[in-house]
Amino acid sequence: MVMCAMSFAEPSARERGVIVTHPNRDKPVVQGTRVAVILLLLASAGLILIITVGGWSVLQGAVPIQIGYIIVYLTLAFFAARWNRGVLPVGAALAVLLAIFALVAGPSWFARDKTGFHEPAINAGLLGLLTLLLVPLQMLLVAFAMRGFSQGWNVELERRDPDAGTGADLYGAPPPQPA
Repeated sequence: MVMCAMSFAEPSARERGVIVTHPNRDKPVVQGTRVAVILLLLASAGLILIITVGGWSVLQGAVPIQIGYIIVYLTLAFFAARWNRGVLPVGAALAVLLAIFALVAGPSWFARDKTGFHEPAINAGLLGLLTLLLVPLQMLLVAFAMRGFSQGWNVELERRDPDAGTGADLYGAPPPQPA
């Protein structure tokens, strides 16, 4: 019964002549932060892709995790481009985790840069450098994501549409006056 009653609710604010605006999204600082977050997510995904492809022959169990990171980072970049503020803390948390993995994995690539080890498609020293390059990239991603989270991308303001007419038809008839 409750479900049926909810389907016949009042028209939404848009239909009643109310315009919803997002005032914080127009600021250049906020737009710059959004672009920085998107670029950092895309750069991280690209760097992970290079490391994955370059070290494919010697990576043992990390390939599914790296492919998952690439997919998730591309998805987060898409939603950040659509002003979704909820992806920012998720991206920051994943960036911290990836920075820890990269910090641990980087020196092992340099250890493989000796004779007797199977050589990956890209030089192991270069893969180690790229892996360690992920650490500052992820710290920048954390910083910009938290900056974007504090900027209030989700703040909405409602204002009356001047073309909608008078306030009486927007908010219904006024209540009766006491006698």
